[in-house]
Amino acid sequence: MPLKVALQMDPIEGIDIEADSTFRLAEEAQKRGHELFYYTPDRLCFNEGRVMARGWPLKVRRYRGDHFSLGPERDVDLGEWDVVLLRQDPPFDMAYITTTHLLDMIRDHTLIVNDPFWVRNYPEKLLVLSFPELTPPTLIARDLDRIRAFRERHGDIILKPLYGNGGAGVFRLDPDDRNLAALHELFMSFSNEPLIAQKFLPDVANGDKRIILVDGAPVGAINRVPARGETRSNMHAGGRPEKAGLTARDREICAAIGPLLKDKGQIFVGIDVIGNHLTEINVTSPTGIQELERFDGTNVAQKIWEAIEGRLA
Repeated sequence: MPLKVALQMDPIEGIDIEADSTFRLAEEAQKRGHELFYYTPDRLCFNEGRVMARGWPLKVRRYRGDHFSLGPERDVDLGEWDVVLLRQDPPFDMAYITTTHLLDMIRDHTLIVNDPFWVRNYPEKLLVLSFPELTPPTLIARDLDRIRAFRERHGDIILKPLYGNGGAGVFRLDPDDRNLAALHELFMSFSNEPLIAQKFLPDVANGDKRIILVDGAPVGAINRVPARGETRSNMHAGGRPEKAGLTARDREICAAIGPLLKDKGQIFVGIDVIGNHLTEINVTSPTGIQELERFDGTNVAQKIWEAIEGRLA
């Protein structure tokens, strides 16, 4: 039966309809007869016992430059809706975290995708720490001496903000690089958060694989190849997507983490695998479903909605 679906997302006018996963989810929901309502995170509020959002009824269409229409602006009580898609992009800061606390208040009545309690408690670069046998050597620290000692042990490392996204602020530091102290000083000047360091994986030259899981099960993968002269393979940083299959090791990784993701209500997840190592588990606003659909015809948006509808049934 038709569902009432609210989308909490970044401004819809600026999205790339050929790549944006939220647009594809909205498109598929509309095709299935669901009612769409759109609002941005700053329009979410708690008001006298109710979790409210001010936004617009939404229609989408695959026409560049004219990809959506909005109905009259209005306030809605999200506790009366069937589904809220939590789809704004990081940074995973206190504003983001506050939205998860507010949505927590209605999760007994409304299905939040992904479950906000576990989105808050499973940030991308921290959830992987629960699976040390699958990941490269990793350090979470703010102290410069500890980061230096980690580099001395492993030689070639990647250093990045713990709550960053899209490849922003990612640095490769080899044993001869003299910028560690200066980078540490720079990071500390604008944030009091720890940094994450990982042993550099040379396999990244062959690509950083994004595997999509729906309700804990892998449905396909794309490979993201760094641009020439780049370490970062993120598509925001110029990485090139290409067709990829799932290896036996990929399936082993998914089998290890899938049951936890399903149990914690993480319906749409994108994990990053370099060579044989799991590097991130992305639960906040995963991407890649349009590229996967173009490469092998897998309609991931359909699978996600089938999982949502199944949970509500």
